Amino acid sequence: MSSFGAPAPPPDGPGVRRPVAVGPGPLSPAEVVAVARGEAPVELTAEAWARIARGRAVVEDLAGRPEPHYGVSTGFGALATTPVPAHDRARLQRSVLRSHAAGAGPGIEREVVRAMMVLRLSTMATGHTGVRPQTARAVAALLDAGITPHVPEFGSLGCSGDLAPLAHCALALLGEGTVRDRDGVARPAAEALRAAGLEAITPAEKEGLALVNGTEGMLAMLVLATEDLDLLLAAADVVAAMSVEALLGTDAAFADDLQALRPHPGARVTARTLCRVLAGSGIMASHRDASCTRVQDAYSLRCVPAVHGAARDSLTHARLVARRELAAAIDNPVVTGDGRLCSTGTFHGAPLAHVLDLLAIVVADVAGMSERRTDRHLDPARNQGMPAFLADRPGVDSGLMIAHYTQAALVTELRRLAVPASVDTIPVSAMQEDHVSLGWSSGRKLRRALDELATVLGVELLVAARSLDLRAPLRPAPATAAVRAALRAEVAGPGPDRVVAPEIEAAARFVRDGRPATVAEA
Repeated sequence: MSSFGAPAPPPDGPGVRRPVAVGPGPLSPAEVVAVARGEAPVELTAEAWARIARGRAVVEDLAGRPEPHYGVSTGFGALATTPVPAHDRARLQRSVLRSHAAGAGPGIEREVVRAMMVLRLSTMATGHTGVRPQTARAVAALLDAGITPHVPEFGSLGCSGDLAPLAHCALALLGEGTVRDRDGVARPAAEALRAAGLEAITPAEKEGLALVNGTEGMLAMLVLATEDLDLLLAAADVVAAMSVEALLGTDAAFADDLQALRPHPGARVTARTLCRVLAGSGIMASHRDASCTRVQDAYSLRCVPAVHGAARDSLTHARLVARRELAAAIDNPVVTGDGRLCSTGTFHGAPLAHVLDLLAIVVADVAGMSERRTDRHLDPARNQGMPAFLADRPGVDSGLMIAHYTQAALVTELRRLAVPASVDTIPVSAMQEDHVSLGWSSGRKLRRALDELATVLGVELLVAARSLDLRAPLRPAPATAAVRAALRAEVAGPGPDRVVAPEIEAAARFVRDGRPATVAEA
């Protein structure tokens, strides 16, 4: 999958980035992104070390008692009633990591793995997991060394948490499994640890569960997705404005007093953006007089604030859920502040799964509206006087006809990806885990959907920019003209047919980099 956004910020010094402090409080989304994408180092705070030590003392006290305690001196899941003697407990912890590392398929993206790891470290820093200080230190060291465990795509049901993906992460701490080093080279974990001067750990009581029993995989994908969707919605507003302008639409429906009659905050943000981007347009001014006979625009132009705004409001809700999860301590059992070890059901992925699915629906809807605007550009019956398919010589040239086909194919794919995973469930673990969230699947399809939305918007950008060219000598707004000029540095303007695929990729990259919004604002 393609990466989003501008490159990571420059180092604070030669080869050095400001460390992210990991304490008992929540990380911010920006801090997670800094570690995941920006390779920022991590640093556990003094309060984190104190909390970890207190939590560990509880586990060690319980481990020395004769009565069984789940996760400390018993088996797991459906085997929770099976006691494990002291001499077998280290083997138990290794066994849970090895047996749970049962994923399949291609490896997931480095940024997702790094985000999972720093989020699990953040949970350890609360002291509620009962891990030893050396185990938390080993996770931080792995991140700082740029060592990324190989995590297969398939294996998590999103309950109890993301067991298989987190187990593959934990294997590297044991010096087992495959990892990629900072240069992206695949190596055996033991070899990579030696090269980085790190030692493998032997997990102690409770640590097997503490390393795998979390929702950090789903949360990692949600945090990254909210960053990416925010960028894409900003681009979508600008590209839609270019279409409204080039198709001789009106901005009258975007007036703030009209939007205030239906007070959804996202719609007002989008409407104000459209008005700013279209300000000073000679094309818009050319048809404001009585010669314009159209009473109102098609929905794909007139209703942009309603659709893009609803997407923004859904994103706001998803960010609220992400913030709550960032403040959570997910494990089972958990060490409480008053020294108890309690079984919980808080590891269920439903809160994350639901919003991950919601965002996939949002992405499909924004893409579908974009495709409808693209179709209007290319149809001479509806594009207000431009040639069919914006071709140089219609009939001889096909113009951007097939670019629209590609966009339409992506939109149909996005509608399939919008089918919720979280309404499905499948019982496992001898009916102990008889309802699962499938939130990991929700996250995986959302990442694919975001990548495809960038291409859908890239095709509309190509088409809208060419339409603006064909409106000459009428002049577009300064903002839309600047976006078109920036695109023209990579993609040529109207002319005879040429290979379109590289231009679609260039336009999609332009969108992924966030340039429509940054250029328009500048």
